[in-house]
Amino acid sequence: MNDLVASQISKIIFVIAFCYCCGLASAAENQSQPTDFVDLAAAMLRDGHSDRALLALQSVDLEDEKTDLARFYTLQGLAFMNLNDFVAAKDNLQLAVKNGQSDPVIFVYLAQAHYSLQDYKNTIQVIAKAGEHAKSASLITLKAQAYWHLEDTDATINTLNEGQRLYPQDFSFLRRKVFYFVHLELYQEAAKLGRQYLKQSRAAVEDYIAIGNALRLTKEYQEALSILEIARLQFYGNETIAKLLAHTYLDQGKLNSAAFILEQAALLNSDLLPEAAEVYRRAGRFHKALTLNEGVRDQKVKFKQRLSILLALKQYERAANMESSLHRTGLLEDQNIRYALAYAFFSSGRYPSALKHLDQLKEAELFRRGIELRRLMAVCKSEPWECA
Repeated sequence: MNDLVASQISKIIFVIAFCYCCGLASAAENQSQPTDFVDLAAAMLRDGHSDRALLALQSVDLEDEKTDLARFYTLQGLAFMNLNDFVAAKDNLQLAVKNGQSDPVIFVYLAQAHYSLQDYKNTIQVIAKAGEHAKSASLITLKAQAYWHLEDTDATINTLNEGQRLYPQDFSFLRRKVFYFVHLELYQEAAKLGRQYLKQSRAAVEDYIAIGNALRLTKEYQEALSILEIARLQFYGNETIAKLLAHTYLDQGKLNSAAFILEQAALLNSDLLPEAAEVYRRAGRFHKALTLNEGVRDQKVKFKQRLSILLALKQYERAANMESSLHRTGLLEDQNIRYALAYAFFSSGRYPSALKHLDQLKEAELFRRGIELRRLMAVCKSEPWECA
């Protein structure tokens, strides 16, 4: 989120810079200038050719007392900023101020330069010098973001509160507060503000996800479900919404509801089939789980899951007959799967095959369970009626 905010702020401030640059160029005709290289640089900046503008500025005679140094360094600073050379931009903009640049907008550019250099303390300091520009929504946001990077939570929230006061119809300040509280793990406050934000604004899918998850983490499950169900209707194809909604049902032990949500989402993304099948298996709906398992594309995931479902259904013959598939996919390297296959052979009365796999067990707990299985096979051989 921080990168997105910074990008948006940068775009806004560069628009301001561009407009101001145009103003500088139009005012040039009324200023005394020994050559037209400064005017040429301003025109090139207007046309988006910052590198050419810098070349033109190199021809300016800085020793000539008629040269407007404030304008020169301002234009050069803007050119460097457009080329993402923020160190050079900052240095030139500071020289513009030292040489008499009095328009407060210069501090808007400086704030952006400092912020881009992660100099958040100076970002805040120069914003204070920007006059009326400091009250713009973009600079208030930039200031709040700078405070956030400095880990001054109170100043961050106070700055956003000021933004809300000045721009009551701009819900971006409220939105940012929600995300900040989520980041701080202050979920109850985030949930409270989140509900307020969703009521007042046109929320994006990311907003529903963040706020719904905040409610879920505070165990406000009904509130979370009400928000996420609305989001699911509005953003039907969004996989994250579906998974978050399913896990909210899982948190409450509502396995069938969770499985159904995942099954519906799997219609758009078959990669969700294993998870849907697994939740159905946990819910005891083994035949439904087996049906979904048929559509799983990942062979390892498919056969591992199918083995567990068949064992749960006590279909030991079918489970035992998976031996070649398990071997082909390398799943028998998993000691747990090898034991499960041995158990399927045992339960279907195919003891030699069961023993073959039990001999491969090395892990301590599985080895112990293998010994018990061997004992049961011995009992079944000597007293078959005990295993009928």
